[in-house]
Amino acid sequence: MKNIVILISGGGSNMAAIVRASQQQDWAGRYGARVAVVVSNKASAGGLVFAKDNGIATEVLDHKQFETREAFDAELAKIIDQYNPALVVLAGFMRILTPGFVQHFEGRMVNIHPSLLPAFPGLHTHQRAIDEGCKFAGCTVHRVTAELDVGPILEQAVVPVLPEDTADTLAARVLTQEHVIYPRAIVNLMRG
Repeated sequence: MKNIVILISGGGSNMAAIVRASQQQDWAGRYGARVAVVVSNKASAGGLVFAKDNGIATEVLDHKQFETREAFDAELAKIIDQYNPALVVLAGFMRILTPGFVQHFEGRMVNIHPSLLPAFPGLHTHQRAIDEGCKFAGCTVHRVTAELDVGPILEQAVVPVLPEDTADTLAARVLTQEHVIYPRAIVNLMRG
């Protein structure tokens, strides 16, 4: 069985979309793949409840308990390695990962970013797209590399930027597409 490990920090809507897709599309039967565990750096992350309610193991590792980013990432890698992951999925995991961590999971880690990369890496993507007068925005699933938001692109989805858009309304429209393309990108990797 190919184990998928999902990392979250909050509500986990992308994680939930992935779990639902894995159930509805029978990833275990069709691709020999399953979501094995959901890991969060915050015990209060709402997505942990969804994972537990769906019979998925959960782990919490509070980054505030570590003096350095490297120490946290080393312990996080130990937890993930217990599940022998075929894929590590960042789904709203709000931590910048150290180069050593990224190297450890090289070729097995993916992320979703709320812009059409390479445009608008980093934070505040929706407001930046509006401020720049973009006619289109979107989201990107990409492989994770040591450099933030520049890994090879696996999937993208485009949405229009409407004249009345705020960062919040644009974010909501982009999020609906994230829930479509992230599970699809994972299926393509599991088939692969």
